[in-house]
Amino acid sequence: MGNITSLADILRVHGVGRADYTALVQDDRRLTWAQLHERAGKVAQGLAADGVGAQDRVAFLDKNGIEHFEVFFGAALLNAVCVDVNWRLAAPEVEYIVNDAQAKVLVAGPDFVPILDAIAANLTTVTRILVIGGHEGYESYEDWVAPFPADDPGASSASGDVAFQLYSSGTTGRPKGVMLSNDNFFSLLPLAKDIWELTPDAVNLIAMPLFHIGGGGWAVAGMYEGCTSVIFRELDPAALIRTIEQERVTHAFLVPAVLQFMLMVPGVADADYSSLRVFVYGASPISEDVLAKCVEMFAPCKFWQAYGLTETTGAVVNLPPEDHDPSGPNRHRLRSCGLPGPGVELRIVGDDDIECEVGEVGEIWIRSPQVMIGYWNQPEETTKSVTPDGWFKSGDAGYLDADGYLYIHDRVKDMIVSGGENVYPAEVENVLMGHPAIADVAVIGVPHEKWGETAKAIVVKAPDAEVTEAEIIAYAKERLATFKCPTSVDWADVLPRNPSGKVLKKDLREPYWEGHDRRVG
Repeated sequence: MGNITSLADILRVHGVGRADYTALVQDDRRLTWAQLHERAGKVAQGLAADGVGAQDRVAFLDKNGIEHFEVFFGAALLNAVCVDVNWRLAAPEVEYIVNDAQAKVLVAGPDFVPILDAIAANLTTVTRILVIGGHEGYESYEDWVAPFPADDPGASSASGDVAFQLYSSGTTGRPKGVMLSNDNFFSLLPLAKDIWELTPDAVNLIAMPLFHIGGGGWAVAGMYEGCTSVIFRELDPAALIRTIEQERVTHAFLVPAVLQFMLMVPGVADADYSSLRVFVYGASPISEDVLAKCVEMFAPCKFWQAYGLTETTGAVVNLPPEDHDPSGPNRHRLRSCGLPGPGVELRIVGDDDIECEVGEVGEIWIRSPQVMIGYWNQPEETTKSVTPDGWFKSGDAGYLDADGYLYIHDRVKDMIVSGGENVYPAEVENVLMGHPAIADVAVIGVPHEKWGETAKAIVVKAPDAEVTEAEIIAYAKERLATFKCPTSVDWADVLPRNPSGKVLKKDLREPYWEGHDRRVG
């Protein structure tokens, strides 16, 4: 498939070569590759009529669905860029991203009309808002797309052009648009066949949110091969098990929390998993107990762990199936995230940018053709994250063992990973400091049985102020995505700080993580 070098090529090649094969399945809806090519052609014509051209951004706000792929590929046929917005975000966060991306068109699902109502008047570049399924206050996506011819505009896309723009939470409190090029993607996609055994006859489960690299990137890896993608809109573990059985799913990418929930479903052991070939999991560590039960439950399905970031176009380190034997001599490797993939270099870097010895903990640096072009409109943030010779500073702390396996130890940045979602304390603290009863606040990650870890706010009250835990959590929920909000609040007279005024988060975290061998969820 050497002739696929852009996202649009995926559709152009399979729309002809696999025209009658099923490309997408969502509940009882099915689209062949030819039908998807036609639908994307209509969307592309509509976007072009609205002034969308090469490298312009189109924003998409909805849960997983067929329409995502129509808009995603419709934009690609124009060499434009679809920006999937995290639908868990609160209205002010969505508004910031749509404006920051300078999107010309915003397509939203019916569930998100309340967000549209809150932000429509403040959108600075959007000239058209469309609602899937229609709504009395907004133009219907279907009505808009209907009159346009199903013609591929045929725009070409250069290797360095942006193919994907995904927003990561901001260490500084502002989300950053991660620009991933065709080169970034197509240095990984041909390897998906070799690593994860994705083939044209695969049935690939798309259950993770498409605004994540683990959702959108994983979907594209399967579509590159021309396989069938089964789209899951709402993550319901019991329905997931039924779908694997009914659709004969062969491949899936899931986060450990979902695997854990699947094991708890009544009757899980009675389902038919004989179609399963490969399960990839990642985004947060997995407990040995859950993994051992999964390996047994879904046998002989192969398990791969993937470690990567949005900024590295997803997986750069992989733990292969042969290292997933809980009773074998290498069971210690289950705590590792594996070995660098083809073309990936790793370094562990300590203070003063000195490379660490084997087994010594430092920041994980990654160099690979998969490392992003940079952050959209934030050159200073790009310079902080990527060295002049191409090393990306991950913000994760870890070490390499003598065999070259990478172990994640902690995070250099104070990031919290809750159920696979990144939460940056700075962003939460900025919001909470707006509360008149809060004089000072620190947000830390504490262990959580279901989500791995969740945010806790440690609050110093303003003099004479009265405020409750429930009031602080409610205040956060009005302004931030729920997954970022503290689930608990503790009180302090003063926060511990170093001489330069930085809060000593490590000291604050310590009591909550006592007895845990790893300081990440």
